[in-house]
Amino acid sequence: MRLAVIPARGGSKRIPRKNIKPFCGRPIIAWSIEAARQSGCFDSVIVSTEDDEIAEVARAFGADVPFRRPAELADDFTPTIPIIRHAIEWCERAGTAPQETCCIYATAPFVRPEDLRGGLELLGREGCDYAFSVTSYPSPIQRAMRIDARGRVEMFHPELFNTRSQDLEPAYHDAAQFYWGRAEAWKAQKVLFGPHASALVLPRHRVQDIDTMEDWTRAEWMYEALRRAGLP
Repeated sequence: MRLAVIPARGGSKRIPRKNIKPFCGRPIIAWSIEAARQSGCFDSVIVSTEDDEIAEVARAFGADVPFRRPAELADDFTPTIPIIRHAIEWCERAGTAPQETCCIYATAPFVRPEDLRGGLELLGREGCDYAFSVTSYPSPIQRAMRIDARGRVEMFHPELFNTRSQDLEPAYHDAAQFYWGRAEAWKAQKVLFGPHASALVLPRHRVQDIDTMEDWTRAEWMYEALRRAGLP
């Protein structure tokens, strides 16, 4: 059994009701549900939530909500991996044993069915524990600077000041869209970012993490620009 789990708690603080807030015409969680269903990867697409309204919206867009997430897994400090572990173990107790399991974030309106299929293919081809999406930093991280208490600037790596940017190693960051993993890895709570994981690289114009209202506005602008341009 292949399982998609979309974590969506109701208590978001920086963007209230974030997981069902309208994004470009529909609740933002609907974009993740639709991508999961259209990918053809999953035997079941479930939303893990403690919130009745989120559960209702999720069902309206075609996801299953077979349980309510326990309160101890729905606070501000609960990381993602225990939530996915809980969903897998709930399915096992219900008589179905997930194997490849994908966490898809509820606030990932740029996630695409073909990328979910690409992540699953990568997981199988590489024989790794996890496969997830990343994108490149737009500027070399080796040229990053700090600003001290006096407002003065200092490079983190001043020894690289005279190194040409094209000679610096590229760096990548989490695209905050999806994370394929083997059930055993989720249940063992193995760390996602490490040598037992492989990365699917996405173009930067299809990646925007959404944590603040500034992020939200930028994501809507990006989505509309991509729609008008017909870009992949």
